[in-house]
Formats: sequence, C-alpha cells, structure tokens
Amino acid sequence: MATRRTGSVLIVSESDDLHAAAMAATLREHHGLSPIQLDLRDFPSESGSFRLDSFGTARSMSHVIGLDDVRSVWWRRPHPARVPAGVRADDDAYRQAECDGFIQGMLWSIPANWINDPGADRMAARKIVQLQTAQRAGFAIPETLITNDPDEARSFVESRSGAVVYKRTGTGRAEFAETRIITRTDFGRLPSIRSSPTTFQDYVEAVYDLRVVWVDGVAWTVRIDSQAGVGRVDSRLDTSVDFVPDSLPASVSKSMAMLMGALGLSFGVLDLRLGIDGEYYFLEVNPQGQFAYLEIKTGLPIFRSLGNLLMHADGAVLGY
Repeated sequence: MATRRTGSVLIVSESDDLHAAAMAATLREHHGLSPIQLDLRDFPSESGSFRLDSFGTARSMSHVIGLDDVRSVWWRRPHPARVPAGVRADDDAYRQAECDGFIQGMLWSIPANWINDPGADRMAARKIVQLQTAQRAGFAIPETLITNDPDEARSFVESRSGAVVYKRTGTGRAEFAETRIITRTDFGRLPSIRSSPTTFQDYVEAVYDLRVVWVDGVAWTVRIDSQAGVGRVDSRLDTSVDFVPDSLPASVSKSMAMLMGALGLSFGVLDLRLGIDGEYYFLEVNPQGQFAYLEIKTGLPIFRSLGNLLMHADGAVLGY
C-alpha cells in the first residue's frame, strides 16, 4: 500500500489492549501525536460511511475523526465487527459478512503505511506458511508433521529417535495452549485431533531461547534462560528466569531478513531456539505478538522503535 507523510496514526486493536495503550502513550510523549484508536467491535453500533465521487473519497465513523488523514496504521489485534444475534442463523451470517466487508474494506482502502499489511498479516499467521518460508530462508526447522490423522501422528511420534512436542496449529484468541512433550499416555487422546489439526515436532534440546521483535530491519533480540526454570519446553511458562538483550549471528540475521521480506511483514515477534548442537532453530513468528514484557525486563526501546516506524513511514528512524 502507498505511503503518506502527513496526518495521524491509526491503531486497530482491542479497546483494552495494553500494547495499544502503551503505543498511544509513546506517540504522545515522543512525537506529540495522539493516535486514533479503533476497536472494530464498535461497529455497527457506531455508524460508518464511505463515499466515492468525482472529488475523491471520504471515510467516516460516528466516534472517530480523521480517517482520511491517516498516514500509518498499526494493524495490531483486529476483531470482526460485533453484530447482535438475530432470529435466524443465516441472517446473522449475512449481516456479519456485510459488516466485516464494509469496515475492513473502508479501512484497507486508506492509502497508508500498514504495519502489517492485512493480507500479508493473515497469510503469515498460518504456521505452515511460516515453516516452509523459514526453511527456504535458510533456518533450521525441527522435523514437523501437522495433521488431523491420529494414525499418522502416532506413526510419526514412534518413528522419531528422540522426544516429540505437540502444540496448536492455529493463531486465534483461544485459551493459552502449552507446548508439551507427547508421551504414550497421550496416545489415547490422539483421536481428538480429527477435528483439531495438531503440530507434532522434534523436540530441540536447548541452550536457551530467543524472542526477537522485528521492526522493519531492526531485530530487538532477547535471550531467555529458559532451561533454568519450568519453561524448558515452552519458554512462555516462566518469566522469572533471566531475560538479557542479545544479538544474532550474521547468518541468522540474514535468514530472518529473508523470511520477513518473503512474508511481507515489517513487524513481527519471532521465537527461536539455540540447540545444544549449535543450530538456531526457527519455531514461529507472530505478526501480532506480545513484546511489552520484553521491554520491561530488558529496557530495550521497542515501543519507541515501532513508534518511530509509524511516524516515519520510510523506516528512516528506528532506534532510540
């Protein structure tokens, strides 16, 4: 999408999103700008209009001012429109599609710098796309099977020489799902994957984990001493261990740049693992990932960096 140099910044997220609130505060403090904040669940209770005529286009929502002047958009954690339930399910589905088609289309038509482009964001959130693209970019990837076939899953687990983890495949807002090592006692529950395709992956014995916040070419890297606590399998389970700013080898940085470029992402939060074999393994990238706790623990100016990108759409100012 095209870039503008004038106007405001739009943050599309949940109204109670702490990351959105922190970014709004950062923009006010460092740039003297109060961004527009929009929760798509406010529509259609709030009215909206899009007009196209010989003079151009005009966008409006009853509780928002300045949509036509937006120069940058942080597509942070968008929701579908919140359409009240009616009598017939078919009518509800129709109205939901109409509302989503309107509000998304109106916003996506804004000629702004998008972080991230909604189409790229949606595709990049698919784990299978991530894994294949990361492998092409040169990352080491644990051998992986994603399936809803219980027999194939069991065969894969039994064929591996070491431990195998299982984890969710989707990226929705469902309840937190821990990554776990599968055991034979879990085999009896494998039929449940028929309606929930699951990721099975070789477990990587780790030296430590890395969480990297990518801001248009700048990789804010945090080393997590995951093996010192209860998060040895899933580093998200223990934030009491050491979190230390770190850097990546040139070869890994190159692979990361290739990956993010191929996915069309200017922002994302990546999880890597340094194996005891010396390889840096790619685990996943979340285009809407959490990072506030990394700044709190390390002092890295991640919000400032992303705020600079939103203000300077050409990416010229990314650091302190």
